[in-house]
Amino acid sequence: MPSLLPQDLGTLTLTLTLASITTLLLLVIGTPLAWWLAFTRSRIRVVVESLVALPLVLPPTVLGFYLLVIFAPSTPVGSFWRDLFGEPLPFSFTGLVVASMLYSLPFVIQPLQRAFEEVGHKPLEAAWTLGASPLRAFFDVALPMAARGYVTAAVLSFAHTLGEFGVVLMVGGNIPGRTQVLSIVIYDHVESLAYDQAHLLSAILLGFSFLALLIVYSWGRRPVERAS
Repeated sequence: MPSLLPQDLGTLTLTLTLASITTLLLLVIGTPLAWWLAFTRSRIRVVVESLVALPLVLPPTVLGFYLLVIFAPSTPVGSFWRDLFGEPLPFSFTGLVVASMLYSLPFVIQPLQRAFEEVGHKPLEAAWTLGASPLRAFFDVALPMAARGYVTAAVLSFAHTLGEFGVVLMVGGNIPGRTQVLSIVIYDHVESLAYDQAHLLSAILLGFSFLALLIVYSWGRRPVERAS
């Protein structure tokens, strides 16, 4: 029976770390954007929504290629990052995090946006009339009512990041212990005809993906508490 190789175990740890950091940062950064999209009447809303959803239809290698170009040390973005932190973005773990955040952006923004739209204005207006500040009304009223959206966003973002291939390969390459993630290792095992190891790692991703969807659909069937 196949077992995880030491290098595969390290890759699994790196992949889980990447998915955790990506999800956490997206939930923090995505919350104000999703809130704005849920309630704004700006004419550019449709443009922003289209940009957010772009990774859903854009081939991962295309997104990865343009990110690789933008992150290059010769560009303003790449040069600024290298001068600030002393290392380039391409072929680094930080580059993987940035690329993963952009690639998984719609999996966080869209569930949060829908959750905030379901909350609506009335519960917030009721909190304001009772003297709550906008910030306190958000944390005490909107956030608990949008909990289902946060669970969905977190699970989908985490699972989606675990399975990334094209984007992370283009931006991070295949550097063991640094940018080599689980999906790339599976591809390497298949190329080297190590099917037992490929089966094991693929089964791990398959099982986690099913569990993620089970959580999302189970949570989605729970009744939503609405303010009277």
